[in-house]
Amino acid sequence: MGRVTKIILVDLPHHPYSKHWKALAEKIANELGVPLEVKNEDYVFAIEHGETDDLGMASLPQLFAELEGGEIRLLLARFPFNPTTLQADPEEAYRVVKEKIKEVTGEQ
Repeated sequence: MGRVTKIILVDLPHHPYSKHWKALAEKIANELGVPLEVKNEDYVFAIEHGETDDLGMASLPQLFAELEGGEIRLLLARFPFNPTTLQADPEEAYRVVKEKIKEVTGEQ
């Protein structure tokens, strides 16, 4: 555990919700005062550090935090949807990511 030093978005630019992922990553990076690194279609990074399916393949986008010491932790692998509207839910995504950051840094 340690402080977040960078937010990393492994993006898929033609993904229909790419703009939501980018907005979320920028908001989190700005709040934490850390740089944002965007890796376009970096499947190797996502497979090494993120969520994969039963065949070992990663879906994109995925959001990560780099901690002090260089450890990479997954923050979000799937953008949440509002069950009523069936649309992307940026507020829920933000809440999930903030909770995950608390978990990986050991904050209360």
